Amino acid sequence: MTQPHDGIEPLLDAINSAKKNIDILIFRMDWKELETALKEASARGVAVRALIAHTNRGGEPKLRSLETRFLEAGIIVGRTADDLIRYHGKMMIVDRRSLFLLSFNFVHMDIDHSRGFGIVTKSAKVVQEAVKLFEADLNRQPYAGALSDFVVSPANARKQLSTFIKQAKKQLLIYDPKIADKQILRLLEDHVKAGLEVKIIGSMAGKNDKMQVSPLTSMRLHTRTIIRDGSQAFVGSQSLRQPELDSRREIGIIVRESKVVSSLLATFQKDWESTGFDEARDALKEAVAPEPTAEATRALAKEMLPLRSTLKKAIKQAVNRAGKGAQAHSELKSTVKSAVKRAMKEAVKELTLEEVGP
Repeated sequence: MTQPHDGIEPLLDAINSAKKNIDILIFRMDWKELETALKEASARGVAVRALIAHTNRGGEPKLRSLETRFLEAGIIVGRTADDLIRYHGKMMIVDRRSLFLLSFNFVHMDIDHSRGFGIVTKSAKVVQEAVKLFEADLNRQPYAGALSDFVVSPANARKQLSTFIKQAKKQLLIYDPKIADKQILRLLEDHVKAGLEVKIIGSMAGKNDKMQVSPLTSMRLHTRTIIRDGSQAFVGSQSLRQPELDSRREIGIIVRESKVVSSLLATFQKDWESTGFDEARDALKEAVAPEPTAEATRALAKEMLPLRSTLKKAIKQAVNRAGKGAQAHSELKSTVKSAVKRAMKEAVKELTLEEVGP
């Protein structure tokens, strides 16, 4: 069973209900409630192991302080090796039965003010693979990915994510702060050329006028997520950049459960609408709409000839209904003239767009 993760509460509930053990991988953490819950779990006899990143940007003293507090509470603490440039994965395993795989860190900024997702799964195969990874990194041993849906950098991420993107048939919806890997960029560009819909919330290296890319304007973007053809999704910590695919420890998962994918899809569509990208594009098209061609103008004039008698009849009927006083009204002529002019203008515009296309 896999389900979407919503906020911090499911994490706290899982810790508070743990019976035997909790393994947690931490890159950043300032959420005191979560820290307290882990300490209380240790105090009631749950074997808690925390694998803490050896470094992060600007926050190493906080990591070392967290290690000390955990050790004082009886929590087993390990520090990741320095063989990779960064250990950026975020996950928690409870009782060897539930895996929480997250795209956000255990910090207020990510949880309260950023777009992030997490997946909770009880799949025995996935949980077993997550335990295998945790043990390898805790003991500083090599890890070789054995499960295609469990995406780990650098073990199998490039292969699995490239395949995931290649297999798109109609659509790719992507959250990514910065897509920059050359191989991935080529795959996306090939899809666009082939007519697939590719929308990116975030940014990408280089310029491609045919690619639909917009920053997230409603909040900070932190998740890395790809929704493929509305039926499968990847959620994880790795951006589609060379270091995050090949030189860092990043962790993600591919999910197929319709409830999960539908939830991610609905959120993406809401976030995409909030960017205003479609409205801006439509406004630009309208602003640069070409002038009517001579052929279009002649065609419209020809079609307008039969309307003369109809227009005269409509004006006569309107005046009769309004009474004789309306005939002498000084604004009647200019009002009718303006109305016809507006209608004609809109008709010419529509005809031109139909002729030229978007």
